[in-house]
Amino acid sequence: MRNIRLVIAYDGTAYAGWQRQAALPTIQGTLEEKLTLITKAPVTLHGAGRTDAGVHALGMVANFQTHATIPCQGLVNGLNSMLHPDIRIIEATEMPLNFQARFSAKGKRYSYHFSTQPILPPHQRLYHAHVPGTLNVSLIKSALAAIVGEHDFSSFEASGSRDLSITTGRGAVRLILSTHLAQTGDTMVISIHGDGFLRHMVRNIVGTVLEVGQGKRTLENFVETLAARDRGRAGPTAPARGLFLDTVFY
Repeated sequence: MRNIRLVIAYDGTAYAGWQRQAALPTIQGTLEEKLTLITKAPVTLHGAGRTDAGVHALGMVANFQTHATIPCQGLVNGLNSMLHPDIRIIEATEMPLNFQARFSAKGKRYSYHFSTQPILPPHQRLYHAHVPGTLNVSLIKSALAAIVGEHDFSSFEASGSRDLSITTGRGAVRLILSTHLAQTGDTMVISIHGDGFLRHMVRNIVGTVLEVGQGKRTLENFVETLAARDRGRAGPTAPARGLFLDTVFY
């Protein structure tokens, strides 16, 4: 038996998220279908996480076990020849049998892309949120700095985000290692690196941080919202199209 680790990039626009769903196109379902054809046996692919519909990835990691003897580069070439161009296998590596893409991961980095232009250019519409107007960049950076460290992120947690079948004792507590805001003209990118994330956590943080930058809430209110552990106190969920899973760390 072999355990194969895949690094996957995808444009999530046409998919109902990562997780396999009946009658809906998903990244996991599409890859399992192609892997089954290549290996000539049913394949179950285990991802490092579950991205939502419309969310993109530059470095999703997944693993599967197989008896097939196809070389790793052959798997890369074969899959890419069968897949639509909106999914690409970046690399395949044989790993020890105890490697698990999800449970072996030490952290992830997400980035959120948005444009402040009055009119969003058509070529950005699938990969950037549109936030027209002037933003206070200094306040956004201060709000992002406030989430660094270990906190209970219940205020930024979507319903059903925790896997109750796994008893970790963490609840909604996560460790954010770093945040960053980069700006190039009217385009901005918020990056968040943490040891783990709750469902919609990054998008809910971004939606609330942007309200700080727009002057709709104060920095003090943002800090209070984080401490409140109440989703009703936070801002809206930012659109899925601006979110990218950049890297999974091991």
